[in-house]
Amino acid sequence: MKIRRILATAVAAAVTTPVVFLSAAPAFADTKPSPASTQKPASDEDDVEMPSLEELKAAVALAQKEYDEAVVELAGATGARGALDKPDHALQKAVTEAKTASEAAAAKKADADKALAEAVQAEKDLLPEATEDEKAAAAAAVVEAKAALGLAETAATAAATVLTEAEGDLREAVAAADRVVTLAQKVKKAAAETLDEAKDELAFFEEINGECDEDPSLDIAVSGPKTLTAGQPAVFSLRVTNTSDGTLDAVNAFAHAIRAPEPGEVIDEHTDLTDRIIPVEWSSADNLEWTSFTEEFESIEVGKLAKGASYDVKLRLTVPADASAGEGAAYVYSEYENNDGTCGMGDYADVDFDILAAKGDKPTPTPTPSETTATPTPAPTVSTGGTNTTTTTQLGGSSRTVNGTLAATGANENLTRLGLAAATAVALGAGAMVVTRRRKAGSDA
Repeated sequence: MKIRRILATAVAAAVTTPVVFLSAAPAFADTKPSPASTQKPASDEDDVEMPSLEELKAAVALAQKEYDEAVVELAGATGARGALDKPDHALQKAVTEAKTASEAAAAKKADADKALAEAVQAEKDLLPEATEDEKAAAAAAVVEAKAALGLAETAATAAATVLTEAEGDLREAVAAADRVVTLAQKVKKAAAETLDEAKDELAFFEEINGECDEDPSLDIAVSGPKTLTAGQPAVFSLRVTNTSDGTLDAVNAFAHAIRAPEPGEVIDEHTDLTDRIIPVEWSSADNLEWTSFTEEFESIEVGKLAKGASYDVKLRLTVPADASAGEGAAYVYSEYENNDGTCGMGDYADVDFDILAAKGDKPTPTPTPSETTATPTPAPTVSTGGTNTTTTTQLGGSSRTVNGTLAATGANENLTRLGLAAATAVALGAGAMVVTRRRKAGSDA
């Protein structure tokens, strides 16, 4: 099964069947799941695990083998088809010989036609004083010419039949060879698509999995207003802190936001949540311009971060002006890579907020990083082991983790926090998939 299909199924399970995750981590939500009778039954696909790296490599190897075989088969089919056009092919030789014989028979028939015509004319040209022997000889010549013509016609018909059959055999062979080539081309195309897909899934797995494990060396916190109004920008604060014993050479942070589905809204793996993504821009002391996250620039490049140092970033969220009232969430995570090749995925945090429908008046002018804006000061969210719980609250927003597992903080009753993160991850693509995998691992811990 495709990784994307598995992840999409995981999203469907997360947002429509919270018990899948709640049963694995009871501390995941503040409220207990509804009785089993009200839960949506999990399909067999919900139990399918993501394939391992070895399995994906094996799939690529098998797809490559099948593609190589398809290439050989196509080459053989193409060669066999091409051979039918060569003069030395048996069917071509048969046609050539039959055509020669047919032409010769046709020529003999033509000669016989001419001989009969001459005999008939000679009989007509006899003089009245011709003897009986002369008359008998002329008549016999006509009979003999007619007999010769009959034999010539029979031979010509037979030769033409042989030629027709030979040409038919050649046409049938060519048509059959063409069908084999067409089928081989389809097989090769399908094998190429399977190979490309297998390679893509392997690359996708390596991109979202990598060799970096979750590491507490990076702490991240996010805070912001409790309420956002559609069409009006709202500024949040993000802080990344190096809690390791040394300098981290290259640190990156990520931030995403999404509007939660409406209560009772049915969501499955086929649901497109792209239109629910809330645009997020960022700025910092090193980058004063509001910068959008794109496929090419999907992270905040914090850079080198010394031991104990923090890096502050402003996040600007703008809910689309036509969005209806509801709920939403923003989540942030981090990663680092050192010059010696070591790397790690840092902490994860999120913040919930209510969304108010746009007012009738014009939206508040968009603030710029240089303007004076009431920006909340981020409070670090510290991930701890054991049964410790850390909760940070700024201006009504909250970010809570329990045993490293995100707790539900007022989200849609049919939507777990993991489900919302997973939904955003799938909608945004590979860049956000690390969240899904990390939080899924956390829920199974």
